[in-house]
Amino acid sequence: MTAPGDRRAGPAPPGEILTLEEVAAYLRLTPQTIYKWAQDKRIPAVKLGKEWRFRRSILDRWIDAQILSEGSGFDYLRAPGD
Repeated sequence: MTAPGDRRAGPAPPGEILTLEEVAAYLRLTPQTIYKWAQDKRIPAVKLGKEWRFRRSILDRWIDAQILSEGSGFDYLRAPGD
């Protein structure tokens, strides 16, 4: 039993944990690009044994942060005060 406020999650929903190849298809990039970015810590990922894994919800937040970052050209999409 977990205590109230315990941040540990249960099993990930189906499709939430992605392989390198699935991320490449999702982002429409080559697997080699995703592999390099994961190694360079340019994309949020975890290495489990010899395999890279990615959480879809974190990737979606990461993409939003990239789009809304300073200098992206999409400053108008940020909420006032951000």
